Amino acid sequence: MRLFIKQRVFSWTDTYDIYGENGEEKYFVKAEFFSLGHKIHVYNRKQREVGMIQEKVFTFMPNFEVIINGRVIGRIEKKFSFARSRYEIDYNNWKVEGDFCGWHYNVVNGYQNIVHITKEILSWGDTYVLEIQNPSDEISALLLVLAIDAANCSSHH
Repeated sequence: MRLFIKQRVFSWTDTYDIYGENGEEKYFVKAEFFSLGHKIHVYNRKQREVGMIQEKVFTFMPNFEVIINGRVIGRIEKKFSFARSRYEIDYNNWKVEGDFCGWHYNVVNGYQNIVHITKEILSWGDTYVLEIQNPSDEISALLLVLAIDAANCSSHH
């Protein structure tokens, strides 16, 4: 199954619409404008929050917690590196491989591919494509991708 994340152009905060394979709106993502550290909320079409990403403040490198139903289900921390972006991920025993900054990477569990992430070129605003192998991983995979995006963005501030 696929999800498409369409970044909104001309927005005061990071907001995204997320569409399914048939073009239907599935989720809406909104960052809090006035908060200490990033807080990103993910809502379904019924305006119910399905998950949140929260930056831990006062850390040397960007560090984010992924929260579902008020419970921390995983963490992602950007590690210092001169070459390319490196992350330490404590999340469902998943590992991330590939080019995070170029938006071409995979999330794997052992030899099993969980999700493949690519960036669509030549679109107005950025569009990211998530190819998710198992529909039951949809929300967890989406939150991890958004947390990686937040970690990438926070290192540029």
